[in-house]
Amino acid sequence: MTPNPAALAASREFEIDGRPLRVFDGHLPNVADYVRGLAKAAFTRTEVARPETAEHKHWATEIKLEALVQQPIFDVTARAVLGFTTREYGYRPYRAYTNVATFGDMLFSHTDCLPDQHDLTALWYLCEHWDLEWGGETMFFDANDEVAAAVQPRPGRLVIFDGAIKHVGRPPNRICYAPRYTFAIKFERQRAPA
Repeated sequence: MTPNPAALAASREFEIDGRPLRVFDGHLPNVADYVRGLAKAAFTRTEVARPETAEHKHWATEIKLEALVQQPIFDVTARAVLGFTTREYGYRPYRAYTNVATFGDMLFSHTDCLPDQHDLTALWYLCEHWDLEWGGETMFFDANDEVAAAVQPRPGRLVIFDGAIKHVGRPPNRICYAPRYTFAIKFERQRAPA
């Protein structure tokens, strides 16, 4: 896959079982605006990781796609996603939402798509500050359920990955009193027009 030259350059890149994962830093200057907005958002305990963990719901709030595409954060995300496009395939968003986790929450490992779909998940860490000791990492696993990569929250950090990579967001540690906001935009792969 040859990246599009208009795409954002990644800070770090991984490949897990042949599937891409890229981290982008420093592209969202107004992180504090998003954090303030999320502090007022109406979260509901409706999100589940996988069907067998359905009794353990976690907090989320949805954003309509019509509103998403008007936000500067979407423009940055779309430029990063360009690096995953090819002549044959592109991506379009189909869902956007924010999760919030605090100490004591239980989050479960999962995938975001089936292996043959090759959808992408763009995950933003929305915080004004994050301390290493607070935890909250997103762990990514290989086919043997070994940790293949860990991405820690940082203000305005974006990680984009193939949705078939098993992953889990870890809740913050006891000493963290800040919410762990992650804003996810899901992209489905689609054939490029001929």
